[in-house]
Amino acid sequence: MRKILVATDGSAHSERAVAHAAWLSKAGGVPLVVAMVNVMLGARGPLTLSHPEAEAKAIVDKAAAEARTAGATVEAATVVTGREASSAVVNFAEANGVDVIVTGTGDKTGLSRLVLGSVAGDIAARAHCTVVIAR
Repeated sequence: MRKILVATDGSAHSERAVAHAAWLSKAGGVPLVVAMVNVMLGARGPLTLSHPEAEAKAIVDKAAAEARTAGATVEAATVVTGREASSAVVNFAEANGVDVIVTGTGDKTGLSRLVLGSVAGDIAARAHCTVVIAR
């Protein structure tokens, strides 16, 4: 491993991902990048984001602080903007030399998983590198 990316959204399942990524970073002496995708909403009109910019920055900064407390070497904490969370994570990883992506997964089952899909599953299917899905 040369660089780890952990994708967070401030949820409980992404907190587990941050903890696991921090452990990997510490154990392997590998730098960690913490990123959050602020999803662009709507097809027309002014740009609307899923989170106000200050809130998104607070979420990623909190995750980075938690990772540092757990012993990770945090190289960067950044908010990425994209139309789709999974594509934004994969594109960011490719552009920044990441060779391991860590993400969490929610508890969707049945119809909600069919209708809403799984960001973690989509990241795993699209990624150029190893993907760890923390539970």
